[in-house]
Amino acid sequence: MALLKKAEKKCSVLFVDSLNDLSSQLAEYYTRKFYPGLYDVYSAGPKHEIVDCDLLSVMYCNGEDLRDQVSKDFADERFLPKDNQFDIVVYTEKGVFDSLAHKSPWQGRQICAHMGCRDEFTATDDAELAEQLLAMADRVSAWVKENMDDPEKLRSLVSA
Repeated sequence: MALLKKAEKKCSVLFVDSLNDLSSQLAEYYTRKFYPGLYDVYSAGPKHEIVDCDLLSVMYCNGEDLRDQVSKDFADERFLPKDNQFDIVVYTEKGVFDSLAHKSPWQGRQICAHMGCRDEFTATDDAELAEQLLAMADRVSAWVKENMDDPEKLRSLVSA
């Protein structure tokens, strides 16, 4: 009789930015793309908006289809686990980390990995905006590739 291995529980990760409209969406997307099956991965924010339309358009024109991404706040019961328990919470905006980390329910499981925010963009036209969005996507993609390949490596980045 063959012994069946007990299925290992996937590490659950929540990416957070202020409106769940930009960098956290990219991080969720790239984690699912590069490491399917390794994580239960989500993104959310203290408030939700729509996923940045410029981001969707620029990424689509560059071969990345984010149209299925949905903006969520922490209370979302359709797309987030009902218990809101995550093994790791990655804040993709330092300002959000600074305002929430000390009072969040995820003490001892939080990572600050600032990947940029729309307020930092200096674009004066659509071409510059596209360049800045692609640069952000490159930063997020690189961070995901560097840090998400091993859940233990990811856990070593916890700072709060």
